[in-house]
Amino acid sequence: MLERVNAAKAELAIEDLHAWYGESHILHGVGFEVREGEVLTLLGRNGAGKTTTLRSIMAMVGRRTGSIRIGGVETVALPSRRIARLGVGYVPEERGIYASLSVKENLHLPPEVRPGGLTDDQIFELFPNLKERLSSQGSKLSGGEQQMLALARILRTGAKLLLCDELTEGLAPVIVQQIGATLRTLKDRGFTVLLVESNFRFAQSVADRHLIVEQGRIVDAVLNDELEANLPKLNRYLGV
Repeated sequence: MLERVNAAKAELAIEDLHAWYGESHILHGVGFEVREGEVLTLLGRNGAGKTTTLRSIMAMVGRRTGSIRIGGVETVALPSRRIARLGVGYVPEERGIYASLSVKENLHLPPEVRPGGLTDDQIFELFPNLKERLSSQGSKLSGGEQQMLALARILRTGAKLLLCDELTEGLAPVIVQQIGATLRTLKDRGFTVLLVESNFRFAQSVADRHLIVEQGRIVDAVLNDELEANLPKLNRYLGV
């Protein structure tokens, strides 16, 4: 199933995507497009295939078939390093902060993949907490600070397509609000975001559209301004 949108340009276009971990067939013909400068969320129960979708885009699954085009370039046969060089940044659910490195070292660790990454000063405008913690080890950061750092280091690389997995999980409401404000700012600056999110209300505050994932398939699509009218249907899908 390909969920198509009317758009002059799709930053990410997926068609008939299948993915496996070993012998386990997880994604079954997933298809959708994300417009340049759009925030799109994948909603669904645990185990529905949302994270596997992000990992498949980054070639981090055992096997995948179908079509994945990033900026018009077919990537389904490319390794992760070449996909990143197309301007794709991945923020995993586990964040991946190096505990023994300082905030500054973590921030500067990923290589530049394309010109135009945010400067340190621009990053500190978005995340002033990080400027205050530059010399602190990753292990000394709060969960919210680690999440900010995970997102910030991707913004330095020049990536313009951001794949974000559960940015708000386990975070205090004030941090959730700050991350939401950051995503809206990034959208205004032309970033494209594909967001896996369990916090339904957070997704509503940042996204343009929502796709429902169930048993490795896209089963429905909802525009953000139609979300409230579709709550009964979402309750059936998500159990929220």
